[in-house]
This record gives sequence, structure tokens and C-alpha cells, in this order.
Amino acid sequence: MTEKKRAANNRTLTLTVEESEMLKKNLITADILKNDSSESNLINRTLNGDTLALLPFIPDEFADLIIIDPPYNLTKDFNGMKFNSRTQECYDQYLASWFPLVCKKLKKNGSLYICGDWKCTSSLQRAVEKELTILNRITWQREKGRGAKNNWKNSMEDIWFAVKNPDDYYFNVEAVKQKRRVIAPYKVNGRPKDWEEEDDGNFRLTYPSNFWDDISIPFWSMPENTDHPTQKSEKLYAKLILASSKKGDLIFDPFLGSGTASVVAKKLGRRYCGIELNEEYCLFAEKRLLTAERDLEIQGYQDGVFWERNTLNLQKKMTSSS
Repeated sequence: MTEKKRAANNRTLTLTVEESEMLKKNLITADILKNDSSESNLINRTLNGDTLALLPFIPDEFADLIIIDPPYNLTKDFNGMKFNSRTQECYDQYLASWFPLVCKKLKKNGSLYICGDWKCTSSLQRAVEKELTILNRITWQREKGRGAKNNWKNSMEDIWFAVKNPDDYYFNVEAVKQKRRVIAPYKVNGRPKDWEEEDDGNFRLTYPSNFWDDISIPFWSMPENTDHPTQKSEKLYAKLILASSKKGDLIFDPFLGSGTASVVAKKLGRRYCGIELNEEYCLFAEKRLLTAERDLEIQGYQDGVFWERNTLNLQKKMTSSS
């Protein structure tokens, strides 16, 4: 593991040699599952290996909620494991090699979310429609990265929302309301209408739409940040998990990366199982899971509501100075 030079206030997660050796003991591999694929080696576990090789050890109708963040159709280096951009036809074939198998692991009343960008989203839609019923497409603002000189800056990504049975699935919209600052408050008979007047400002609880502009991409000053190049934020996954699962439900992620799905599931009282090919990313996940035993905070989410980007920290500062 190459040691990187970091600024003094950089909070990106790191691993010592001693931590790595300790955390490796928690990982479940195909060799372990060949001898014992009982629930104790699947539930609340990080599975280290190739998704196609490990899926046969997971029972069908295993998960209440599946969250998938697969490699997009881009050339990307995942800690020495390179995924190469390909033609749309070849990317469709790549999805077909594993997505139907993953869908078999979803319960009959379960839900599935799959992430993508503009380049691969049409392929994702085709793949999902063959197996499930699509209910919506979430588009979220990915406000990070430099601008493009010869094209529009890519600052949006999609999440397809689908279910096995459109007549029987769980969705809790009350759990994912957003707290927004009211700029021009409206009153009736001198009293607030559909908003609350608080000491630190005026706010309204709103129902979520399928466009999310309140997500902060993990970066160096956030303790959830890792060196994974396409890490999703805990706040993003918290919305999916709270809306489409109950406490005690099982969340499955077949492309776990540095562990966000499992970590958020744990913080929110759900069970989890994740598969990740890269061992170092698995170790990041395990370290984050240990931290989640004592720290349940999710950036931008507090007291049962999601705050607009950067407004929660502002509110905390105003409260502490008053």
C-alpha cells in the first residue's frame, strides 16, 4: 500500500499495516463460502471477490433492497484494476452477464436502485426493464470536478428506481423529507403558511422530488472520504435506504466499493451484505463499519430530515453563537 502525502487537515481515511492485517480477518472469500455459506458468513459481512463468483453462494430472494453502483462505461482505474470504456453493445453485454443474476437475489416485494451517468444510463434502463418494473429515474447534481473546455461540464448522474412487484413494495416518503430555507415567507393572518419560524431562520419541510441538488460528493475534509475514485456519499445512500427499507431489512450491494451502502445500512439500523473485488476497498469498508459502531452521524441528515447542501453546518454555527 503506497503511502500518500496529505495535508495536515486532510481527513481522508487511511489504513496502517497493522489495521489492514487485523481487518483482513473479517473478510469473507469464496474459499470460506465453499465450506460454509450460512447466514453468519453473509449477513453483516463484506465479501471479497468477483461478483459472478460469489453470487451463487447468496440465496435467491435474499435482500429487501439492492443498491448497485457498477462501473460506468468509462475507462477508470480502481486501485490497479482497470475498467475500460467499450461500445454500447459491449456494455449492454457486460450488464447482461450479471444484472439478471443480481435481480434473483431481490425479494418479491423488494426494491432496487442502480447508478449511472449520461453515457451509460440508456444501457441501464434497457437492462433494468428486462427484469423489473421501473418506477422512476432520480437525477442528482454531482457538483465536483473541473469544467470541460470542449463540452458541457458533466455534473449530473442518474439512479434508476425499480421493483419486482409494482403492487407490493415499501416506500416511506415521510422518512426522506428535506428541510429547505424559506427565502420569501408567506403568511396568512400574520402566521406562517407551510413553513416554520425558527430562531436561526425560516424553514419548510418538503416532499422529495426525483431531482436532488443537496448532495455533497465526499472530499478530503470529510471523514467518510476514501481514495475510491467514484465513491458515493452517505447522504445519497441514506435517502435510498430510508425510503425503500425498514429497520432490520437487509441491504445488498454487489459492487460495494469502499463500503458506503453497508456503512449507511448499519448507521440506520439495517442489516447488510456487500461484494467487492478489490481487497483494499474491502478494508476501507471494514474500517468505516468499525467507526459506525460509535459514530452514527450522516452528513446533511439530522433529526429525521435532510438539509439543503451546506445549510445544516450553517445552522449549527448560528445556534452555537446565539
